Amino acid sequence: MLRPNDGVVIWRGAGADAVCGRMGAVSNSELHSESDSDALFELEPVAADDLSFADLARRPLSELVAPDWAEALAPVEAQLREALTFLAGEAAAGHGVLPAPPNLLRAFRQPLAGVRVLVVGQDPYPTPGHAVGLSFAVDGATRPIPRSLANIYKELQADLGVPPRVHGDLSRWAEQGVLLLNRVLSVRAGAAGSHRNKGWESVTATAIRAVADRPSASGTGHAPLVVILWGKDAESVRPLLGSAAVIASAHPSPLSASRGFFGSRPFSRANALLQEQGNGTVDWELPPLP
Repeated sequence: MLRPNDGVVIWRGAGADAVCGRMGAVSNSELHSESDSDALFELEPVAADDLSFADLARRPLSELVAPDWAEALAPVEAQLREALTFLAGEAAAGHGVLPAPPNLLRAFRQPLAGVRVLVVGQDPYPTPGHAVGLSFAVDGATRPIPRSLANIYKELQADLGVPPRVHGDLSRWAEQGVLLLNRVLSVRAGAAGSHRNKGWESVTATAIRAVADRPSASGTGHAPLVVILWGKDAESVRPLLGSAAVIASAHPSPLSASRGFFGSRPFSRANALLQEQGNGTVDWELPPLP
């Protein structure tokens, strides 16, 4: 179920096949100013609150994710559909499933070609109303924010002097090519880790390989990429990353942040690596309000 301040925005680009969309909290100004957005994703005209996991399981892959992601994930489409069918069964049995259907595949709505930084998470927050389909992010109206995210903000302030925010909407990062990807894309409400080994790991492993294996514009070597791995679970994907630049540290959880996350300066280091690769920088500062 979407939170009251959430919205679904759908824009159509200039080309006949150019469609785009974004799920999440949006302002009235965005509703009227973003007429020429790059192609992303379009939902059929159905109310977001009525969208179900069974609906997702029936839709073509090209309607669920950005076009280049649909191509990259085609080899694991069967596993993706098995996972979606499992979620439909969970919901039919009366279990709460997070995130809500419109946000489940949100990480794949920004084009694969635009990914500059990959941040690998574990699985979604199990607290109802928190998970929004981007690792570490929460709905912009959620108060207080999760402690792991609060620690990320503390390190961001220590690293770059960026003031911490009261909200957890990380859309601004995603819009700049930061792929916030959990290894497992769903969870039963109140039961952390409950959807592990249900097929998501194959899907996200393929996604991570696809990001790391993109060819460079010149056709020699791989496209620029910086990967941020927080915690042992995230570090398990190293074999999938090839020659990508990696920044690794402890997880920002309160249980481990003091054992190597604090002081790791991932944000300035990521920008330094991006500059070395000729791929610009990320503006890590989030708006004061979502």
